[in-house]
Amino acid sequence: MTSIRELLTEHPSLLLIDAASTVLHLGLTRPGIAPVWLHREGEASSTLFALLAESGASPNDFDGFVFCEGPGSMLGIRTVATALRTWVALRPRPIWSYRSLDLPASSRGTVGDAFICDARRQSWHVLTLADETASATPLRRLKTEQLAHTFMPAGFRTWTPLPDPAPTVVPYEPSELTGALIDAPLLRANPEPDAYQDTAPDYVRWTPQVHRAPEASR
Repeated sequence: MTSIRELLTEHPSLLLIDAASTVLHLGLTRPGIAPVWLHREGEASSTLFALLAESGASPNDFDGFVFCEGPGSMLGIRTVATALRTWVALRPRPIWSYRSLDLPASSRGTVGDAFICDARRQSWHVLTLADETASATPLRRLKTEQLAHTFMPAGFRTWTPLPDPAPTVVPYEPSELTGALIDAPLLRANPEPDAYQDTAPDYVRWTPQVHRAPEASR
């Protein structure tokens, strides 16, 4: 695990993208210039490129990428992952990722606090802070009835009914990666970017069969 400050010593030009919530956050670092962050609510497929155009930057301007792998908006994160795979195919560069729940847990959590994100099917991704290093704490998947007092980052969609008591909503600020969390070891190398999944996808095998016309009834 590494921090943004450590990355900047070797890769001073980074493009940071977070599409885990309903707001897409775009961060840009350049040598000798303070980091710039832009954000906009909307679908990642259009918002990502709108923010890049607003920034006046091109993916080719950066020598590395950082993205949020989730958990969060599966569509938004996979849209970003697809863009990253395309950009590094055109010009190879390193990619790092971080988990969404690590941000509020690292900046606002105390030992024992539980941060949650909807995992659907009446369950939740849960990070229960075991010590001061959020990234060292594994995520669990728990049913709604297994939760007590929890915290949830702002702007994250929910499909499952909220637990009782309702979670305390806390700010979700990816810009803290270049601010208060610049020294936090939250990042890992991720050369094959994709959305976070707690378990590997399970696919049903399809067995092809020759189509036959139904028998005529007698």
